[in-house]
Amino acid sequence: MPRPLLAALMLNLLIPGLLSAADEPLKAEILHTPTGVRYGIWPQKPEQPAPTLFIFAGGMEDALNTDYFRQSGNQLAKQGYLCVSVDLPCHGQEVRAGEPAGIDGWRARGEQGEDFVAEATGRFQLVLDDLIARKLTDPEKIAACGTSRGGFMAVQFAAADSRIKAAAAFAPVTDLMQLREFASTEKRDFFDTLSLHKQAKRLAGRAVWLIIGDRDDRVSTDASITFCRAVTLASLKQEKPALVDLHIVSEPQGHTTPKGAAEAAAVWIAAQLGTAE
Repeated sequence: MPRPLLAALMLNLLIPGLLSAADEPLKAEILHTPTGVRYGIWPQKPEQPAPTLFIFAGGMEDALNTDYFRQSGNQLAKQGYLCVSVDLPCHGQEVRAGEPAGIDGWRARGEQGEDFVAEATGRFQLVLDDLIARKLTDPEKIAACGTSRGGFMAVQFAAADSRIKAAAAFAPVTDLMQLREFASTEKRDFFDTLSLHKQAKRLAGRAVWLIIGDRDDRVSTDASITFCRAVTLASLKQEKPALVDLHIVSEPQGHTTPKGAAEAAAVWIAAQLGTAE
């Protein structure tokens, strides 16, 4: 065996993660809107406007470069979908100097009277505008999904922008006051206005799919039920179709995405957007 080939073989044996460039997993490509909003796309730019799935988890690199957080994107990308993500507030490059990261950052901003939900959905809308302008996204075929806090933001995005035809949430935050990070806040009324049940009227008649384990004490299974009931009741009151699909499954691990959820949601999203094979 030629020495260069032998050396390459030995290196691959010693470092199992070493792959040829052609075999390396595709990573998110980073783009910017004309106003400077940073976002990622995966797996690659389509040749023509494509059905698009926004995926939210935390930082956009985590959302797009991790199988677990890509959720339905793994399956839908094989059907020609473009997957897109944007940093959530206080995550990724959206952490401000001097503030805590993550959910603690949400509390810190909220206690200063900042509507971090409106700030985030405003950025998401600018990204969607840019995707349509670049002819990467089919404006009639757009969905959003997310895990935990990302599920919260996916549904908020759908409530804020009617171009989102369907929203799927995996073990989502629905009521901020159910989170331990907000237990001692004195701004309960303000944070209650940001919770998903307050968006029920705007979500009336909209397609929402939610799955959660039967004993999720991190985000509260009961809060998910309350939210879904609120959307259904608002839909009926407005004489619109009640299109909420709520799945509560046995899940002994507590706060996690139940097995098979991503695949089931992908089928549902494709049906809602009219792309089912």
